[in-house]
Amino acid sequence: MGTIDLDFDRKHIWHPYTSMRDPLPVYPVKSASGVYIELEDGKRLIDGMSSWWAAIHGYNHPVLNKAIEQQAGMMSHVMFGGLTHEPAVALAKKLIELTPEPLQKVFFSDSGSVSVEVGIKMALQYQQAAGHSEKHRLLTLRSGYHGDTFTAMSVCDPVTGMHNLFSGVLPQQVFAEAPRCRFHETCSDGCIEDFRRKLETHHRELAAVILEPVVQGAGGMRCYSPDHLGKVRELCDRYGVLLIFDEIATGFGRTGRMFALEHANAAPDILCVGKALTGGYVSLAATLTTEQVAGVISEGEPGVFMHGPTFMANPLACSVASASIGLLTSSDWRKKVLNIEKGLSLGLEPCRSFRGVADVRVLGAIGVVELENPVDMAAIQKSFVEKGVWVRPFGKLVYLMPPYIISGQELTALSNAVCAAVGELSPGNG
Repeated sequence: MGTIDLDFDRKHIWHPYTSMRDPLPVYPVKSASGVYIELEDGKRLIDGMSSWWAAIHGYNHPVLNKAIEQQAGMMSHVMFGGLTHEPAVALAKKLIELTPEPLQKVFFSDSGSVSVEVGIKMALQYQQAAGHSEKHRLLTLRSGYHGDTFTAMSVCDPVTGMHNLFSGVLPQQVFAEAPRCRFHETCSDGCIEDFRRKLETHHRELAAVILEPVVQGAGGMRCYSPDHLGKVRELCDRYGVLLIFDEIATGFGRTGRMFALEHANAAPDILCVGKALTGGYVSLAATLTTEQVAGVISEGEPGVFMHGPTFMANPLACSVASASIGLLTSSDWRKKVLNIEKGLSLGLEPCRSFRGVADVRVLGAIGVVELENPVDMAAIQKSFVEKGVWVRPFGKLVYLMPPYIISGQELTALSNAVCAAVGELSPGNG
């Protein structure tokens, strides 16, 4: 492998959320193994991000390598229209076994954002088929994030979200206050009141409610009471509105349960999963729904669900996803996540006393330091690399979502680097 041409990269390759006029620095990666990313210059970084929360087993895992290599030797891809294959069937069986009993139908897609588009389209087509064409809007929570594609953007936070510049052309959705109740608290009537009122006022035009259960991800990394989910489920049933759970960031053990919805024992009508589904190897997502939703759509006009991605149910992706789920369920992943939770709680605690820190919160394998002001991304990224870790903050949030295989020593090094970097942001912190 030759040296990466960083000058070409800077001039011609558009990285996510960056300017082509004044791009942020990028760090050339040579390889990755376990919890380490090795840069071209030989520097090894402990990965605190699981490559945007997906690489839960770390990198270059022999079980996952074998799964994708064996599948490539048989069939790398075949269209899913009119054809099927064992990797897709095997993965669908696993997903149905892992998720709540009402979810019996699986639709595969390419990415998390697309799985949200699929879930929303299911809800809209369901209402149309049920004779409720007036039900065409969505109710969601402020501080949420559901992806970068168009309808997904419309249910991201309209003020603090990344997509407010598109607000004039996006579908206009209904937003309720973000839950104020923290994870270990009870959701009071006052906390759910704005949501209840919005649902009562708008239910005749609402196709569905969509939210991230227990943890709001890129919209603010906020953890809230599972009790809130139970109340939302009751209200959706009362007003005849479908409920969509976006578990793309929280699925597959990240919060200490296989899915975050298990904290509340609440089942949605539609469930979106992605990210960690394949252990971070290739892009794949799925949208699960109930017999009821699928039946109504299939009996209405035109009698089919109107979506079909080119690479839907890609055999390579399905094979490595099944292997990743098998690797997870056969391990003591709950203990691993609990140990990460304990390590992050202890390791990030010093940040609470720092000036400029608004909050520190930990749930499962998620650790968040919320600052009072946005970070200088280029400067803090350089600081983290110098400290031997890979952490990618956004806005006011410095957060960790490490691979589950991280050792106690590596987790301590990661937490220490965060505390040191955050401490450097405000003179006098010590």
